[in-house]
Amino acid sequence: MTILVIAEHDNASIRPATLNTVAAAQCCGGDIHVLVAGYNAGPAAAAAAHIAGVSRVLHMDADTLAHALAENLSVQIEAIAAGYSHLLFAATATGKNTAPRVAALLDVAQISDVTTVISADTFERPIYAGNAIATVQSSDATKVITVRTTAFDAAALSTQATATIETVAVLAVPDSTRYLGSALAKNDRPELTAAKIIVSGGRALGSQENFNAVMTPLADKLGAAIGASRAAVDAGYASNDLQVGQTGKIVAPQLYIAAGISGAIQHLAGMKDSKVIVAINKDPEAPIFSVADYGLEADLFSAVPALVAAL
Repeated sequence: MTILVIAEHDNASIRPATLNTVAAAQCCGGDIHVLVAGYNAGPAAAAAAHIAGVSRVLHMDADTLAHALAENLSVQIEAIAAGYSHLLFAATATGKNTAPRVAALLDVAQISDVTTVISADTFERPIYAGNAIATVQSSDATKVITVRTTAFDAAALSTQATATIETVAVLAVPDSTRYLGSALAKNDRPELTAAKIIVSGGRALGSQENFNAVMTPLADKLGAAIGASRAAVDAGYASNDLQVGQTGKIVAPQLYIAAGISGAIQHLAGMKDSKVIVAINKDPEAPIFSVADYGLEADLFSAVPALVAAL
């Protein structure tokens, strides 16, 4: 049994989500290979060779792979899929865009958002916003899987390269899809899905001005990323890229501080795997307290500044 993990990278380094995906592959058992497909991505391939448990790195390099366009990448993965029992993707925007195309090309079912590997063919995944866990067994010869990265600890990195790097030929692809450009939000804070500390604000903050005035000093003190509930985003207090929850980003930091967030099930689905959860809310019946390790029943407008002062 041989497993192929499709790496996410910036052509220079491997993104953290790949390490979590490799950890999921280790739970399946078998030989683990990593595919690094990009343009001038030699440094990323070299970095992948340092991931513990990986025996081989497949390196595809072409200008058509520069931006991980799903239409181009899926064709390359299909071409080498025959030798693999499992194809694993991180359940990120890139993975969710590419994996379904690969599954369609291979005519197999995709298993999405896996949180537990029971055996090589049986997996668990959350459904109904995390209210239930489905156990899924696949009889497909090649299993196409997206992995919820927050459910698996990152694979270790070794100081010495432990995997061999093999260059793989790139197929010509139709010029039907081209990369035109990206509009990227610039942020000096840690990336939300990779941050070790996250402070999140909810609708109780009342306005964008209050959101920034209350949450930013706390984030600055802790070196944290800033998140928000869907209600805060819908109200215009915070931008869409800060939304944590079922329809936002799934996070599992070491510390998650929720201020003025009631804890709707959609929000809990996105952060309940955090290692330590702190809730600040003046409503003692707020659902957020049911998952919090530490709860403070208080007005956030006095509690958060007091916390900042103490820090």
